[in-house]
This record gives sequence, structure tokens and C-alpha cells, in this order.
Amino acid sequence: MKYIPSIPDNNKKRVVIIGGGFAGLQMAKSLKKSNFQIVLIDKNNYHQFQPLFYQVATAGLEPSAISFPIRKAFQNQKNAHFRLASLTKVDPIKNEIITDIGALKYDYLVLALGADTNYFDNKNIQEHAIPMKSLTEAINLRNVILSNFEKALNETDPAKVKSLLNFVIVGGGPTGTELAGALSEMKKNILPKDYPELDFDLMKIHLIEAAEKVLNGYSTVSSIKGKEYLERLGTKVLTDTFVKDYDGKKVQLANGETLYTDTLIWAAGIKGNLVNGFDSEVTSKAGRLKVDHQNLILNQTNIYAIGDQALMTTADYPNGHPQVAQVAIQQAQLLAKNFKNKEKSKALKNFKYKDRGSLATVGRNLAVADLPHFSFQGFTAWVLWLFVHLMAILGVKNRLFVFINWAWSYFTYDQSLRLLINPPVNRSKLKQ
Repeated sequence: MKYIPSIPDNNKKRVVIIGGGFAGLQMAKSLKKSNFQIVLIDKNNYHQFQPLFYQVATAGLEPSAISFPIRKAFQNQKNAHFRLASLTKVDPIKNEIITDIGALKYDYLVLALGADTNYFDNKNIQEHAIPMKSLTEAINLRNVILSNFEKALNETDPAKVKSLLNFVIVGGGPTGTELAGALSEMKKNILPKDYPELDFDLMKIHLIEAAEKVLNGYSTVSSIKGKEYLERLGTKVLTDTFVKDYDGKKVQLANGETLYTDTLIWAAGIKGNLVNGFDSEVTSKAGRLKVDHQNLILNQTNIYAIGDQALMTTADYPNGHPQVAQVAIQQAQLLAKNFKNKEKSKALKNFKYKDRGSLATVGRNLAVADLPHFSFQGFTAWVLWLFVHLMAILGVKNRLFVFINWAWSYFTYDQSLRLLINPPVNRSKLKQ
């Protein structure tokens, strides 16, 4: 196995970080003023702002507005290197990783690969449902949504038209709730103007949640309000409902009910991205790597996991911390401090999550906010949601574009990004 030749060897200890999401990028930036050599590896050359994937999927934002080039983030960080690659295996014995571009030695390894869609071993759902855990998948979902309306225009079978205009979203967490709200607002304010020939009374949006309530991790009042807002917008909310199967046309519910749809959107769960090279005893059923209170992977001495990929059990979180951006960022910040303290022979600190609250938006002027000591809903929560998400986006230019798009949509009740962009046709196949 060849080694990646362009990473210089020097007298600095090398920290290799796998993953450029919230955890990995924060870790690299937090070690800017340190005596470490930083190598960040990701299969994409950009950071993705996952909380706004649903707005890309519903044509509210363009993909570039919520993406930021990783190399640009490191332009003023001389101790950082980025390589576009995919991790193949970790070799803890040799202290090296193997990627699709070569091997690389490390002194410390930080795994921050995040999570992927969890289909709970249902092969049919995995094959036919549409996920939304990456920017590529969000763009694909946008294409599917817009294509459905184009197909419905030319369809003469009423049953097929209903199936094309019926959208079923599985998972009543923030992703599913926000997506259902955005689709409902498109149905109300935008799509009838684009497709005046269609009968939008046929368009149905179902949100299915296996738990007793939507926004299950939120306060009771926020969950109730979230459901109320969705139903006000026209979404049919089904709680205590389990999806048993989906064959691409029919959704089979555990209660025996059947829903007919061409589009099942799966937002029902996530699992950690698996890494080759570790014993099964350190990997949970959901793919998360078991770590101690300093994010060190069990049975390892210099390999850490942070963010969605890490499973740390504490008294407050016996099943692990919530897989949200704030946990990832805080773990990265503390681990970077511990690395610096370790080099100075100072005491290391255990991680303690500071919950700064949860936000979710359902639609225009409709949102819920759970802060550490109180909750509120409606317009004020919606404004707070806008501000927090706007400030969390990387890049001043991106923030400006997002703000302009949001302002335009708010005052005009319209979006100008409804572009159906499909992959290019393979011309060699056309000639056959």
C-alpha cells in the first residue's frame, strides 16, 4: 500500500480527522493555534449544513448556499491539510489509516464520519424509499418532487395521478416535521400557480411517526403545537403508526392500512457510519462507536470518535447523547482542548453536554423553541429559528444569499429555484 506522498513529515504530532461535518471541521479549526499537524479527510470537498437540507429538497434554497469549500476554511490555517478521499480501514496496530488514495500514519486519529439513514434492516424500504442525509440526496428529492408534478400533468389514470401527488414522510422528528411543513406550504402558495391544470385537492401529505407524538424529544407543549401547526397547513399526521413495508407503490402500515404513493421519504432514524478495523464489542447496534467520557474509543489509546458516530453513556444520557450539531461541536471543542492539555501534561476534562435548547420550524411564522428553562411557540420562535440557523451557516456570502432567498420567499410567497436538474444521459447507450 502506497502512502499519501504530499503530506509532509515534520516534527509535529499528526492529528488525522476523518469527516468534514460539524464535528470534524470544528475539531480542525479548534486546533488552529497548536503545535499539531492537522490532516482532514472527507469524501466531499465541502461542508454541508444538514439542518437546511429540506429547504434544498423543496426548492427553497440552492445547494451552494448551504455548502462551504473545506479548502477555503483552511486558507489561513497553515498547520492544516485537506485530502479528498474515502476511508477504507483503520489499522490501530500500525497507527495508520487506509483510504482510496493511499495510507497515512497518525499520532492521533479522530473519527467524525457522522451518521447515515437507518432503515432498520427493511430491504424493501431501503430500495424504494428516498432518504435525505446528504446534499446529493436532497437534490435528488427535489428532482423527484418536481418530476411527480410533470408526470401527473400527462397522466390520464386518476389512481396514478393520486399516487404521484401523494407524499408520505416517515419520521416525525425535526427533519420530517420541517419537510412536511415546507411541502404543505408549497401546495398552498406555489404549486397551484405552476400547475394550474392539476387539481391540488388530490395532493395529500402524510407524516407518519411510530411514537406517541411528533417532535418526540421536545417538550409536551412543543410537540402538541408542532402537530397543530402541521394540521393547520393541511398535513395528515399519524402518530403511534408503524410502517411495515413499501414496494415503491404501496405503503403497508402495521395496523393493516395501506397508502398508495410513488414517493415515500424516509426520515425515521439514523445510524453511525461503520468503520472497518474495530472489534464488534466497541460498535453499538446503531453503528455508533463506544467511547469514554473523553471520547476515546474503548480499548484504544489514541483513537477517538466524536459527534453522531460516538456513543458516550452518562447518568443524564444512558443511551448516548442526541445526534445533533451542538453535541458534535461541543465534543470537538473539548477534545481539541484535551489534546493541547495532553501535550502540556495538564489534566484532561470529561465531556459534559450543555443543552442550549431545541428549535424546529413548521412553516411561515410557525415554529417551536425549547430553551433550557422555558418554551415558546409561534412567530417569536420562528424568528429565533431563522436567526440561529442563519448565523450557523459558514461564510458571509452564503448567509447573505440565504437571507435574500428567505426574504424573497416571505414577501412574495414564491420560490425561484424550482429547477429540475437530472443527471446527463449516457449518449453511448442511445447509440445502441
